[in-house]
Amino acid sequence: MTQCFHTVKELRDYLKPLKAQGKTVGLVPTMGALHQGHATLISNSAKENDITVVSVFVNPTQFGPNEDFDAYPRTLDADLEVVAKAGGDVVFAPSPKEMYPSADDTWVEVTGNITKVLCGKTRPIHFRGVTTVVSKLFNIVGPTRAYFGQKDAQQVEVLRRMVKDMFFDLELRIVPIVREDSGLARSSRNTYLSAEEKTAAVVLSKTLKSALEKFKSGCTNLNDIISFTKTEIAKEPLANIEYVECYGLPGLYELKEEITAPALLAVAVRFGTTRLIDNIILE
Repeated sequence: MTQCFHTVKELRDYLKPLKAQGKTVGLVPTMGALHQGHATLISNSAKENDITVVSVFVNPTQFGPNEDFDAYPRTLDADLEVVAKAGGDVVFAPSPKEMYPSADDTWVEVTGNITKVLCGKTRPIHFRGVTTVVSKLFNIVGPTRAYFGQKDAQQVEVLRRMVKDMFFDLELRIVPIVREDSGLARSSRNTYLSAEEKTAAVVLSKTLKSALEKFKSGCTNLNDIISFTKTEIAKEPLANIEYVECYGLPGLYELKEEITAPALLAVAVRFGTTRLIDNIILE
């Protein structure tokens, strides 16, 4: 039976004797509203660790003033069922006061180009909130491995940098994007889409796949790949493009005229009021 703890002390008291026995711990950080993508992360952790902890916390510090913090779905009872079915052992569902006891006085921040491109351009405080809350979770849980999805590709690169620079003693496990049958990347925000918008949003995965094929066929010019991607997405009347960008991996370094593999081709597009992101690795 999946247990649910709401305080740091409860969770640490539970984990301490298990770690003393030498058991490994997997951590799956989430903001709740769990779907099949999260379930895949949880099941991967359950296969590779003795104990799997899933955090469910809508982190206020990664939302900007005009973003959807208040509207973000909070479905703890349903989340507990998803965790149990996927093989998770513990849900950690703290309050904002539990996670930020000192009124946000302490921050962990990765600076530089890696947090200024892509989503960082329009969400300037977002990644500071992410790195701060994830570092707190790492310190609270002390996991052997932590699991994240490739859909949040910039977040993955930022956390890789943080783990390296801060000497966190854990392994990051990055799980490929989980998609619906249509190809749409699974996201908690998909619930905001109307039926028409959800159908239209499939253009993202189809276009990224076509761009990869174009790259594999020999088109390595940066502007050509970006222009092709923008043009194909723009053919969908409901798509409002925020960005289409391509950066080198690892670290999201700036490319010049030619794309050298591996590279990340990433998009952010609004359908109605819902902002969706997706990406593909060119290799």
